[in-house]
Amino acid sequence: MAEPFVLDRPGLQDLDDVFEIYSDPRVWAHFPSGRMIKREEAEAYLLTRIADWEIDGLGSWIVRESEDGPVLGMCGCGVRRMPLADEWNPDRIEAYWNLGYRFRPEAQGRGYASEISRLAVARAQELKPELPVIAYLLEHNAASQKVVEKVGLSLQHRAPDVGNPDPHAMRLVYADRPLTGTQLAAALI
Repeated sequence: MAEPFVLDRPGLQDLDDVFEIYSDPRVWAHFPSGRMIKREEAEAYLLTRIADWEIDGLGSWIVRESEDGPVLGMCGCGVRRMPLADEWNPDRIEAYWNLGYRFRPEAQGRGYASEISRLAVARAQELKPELPVIAYLLEHNAASQKVVEKVGLSLQHRAPDVGNPDPHAMRLVYADRPLTGTQLAAALI
């Protein structure tokens, strides 16, 4: 049976759709300050997702229901590299796979995030098994918690979300394995 969706690597031709999705306040109901306001933000984001594919062979996919259908969202894993320099190792970098997804409101709740995240996590673990797969989200986002738990990630950390405009926001970090202190620190940057 064919998948009920089509996955493509992102390209600049997707800019209008990506901006439309990532600037929609309904998409950011759980994290309003994350919403994109300027088209340039979407372009920078999209260029970074394109680079993920070129550098690491995996990134977020553009998701459609059919080849010529509208963009429903983005979902996938990309490697994030965070500098964690210290006095003993000034060039230290910590890397991990970051699982992420955003879908149009009308596409939410239809299983896309779970199914595509499952594919992304499996591919990430195959490509660079030494890197943990991490997803971070806000505690009040129950739908995202269900997705990450369905794909096999487990809660590794819960703490106030530093820098969030909502002083009561709690950040959750899920991963496919226990995290070292430096891996957790990198995910919290």
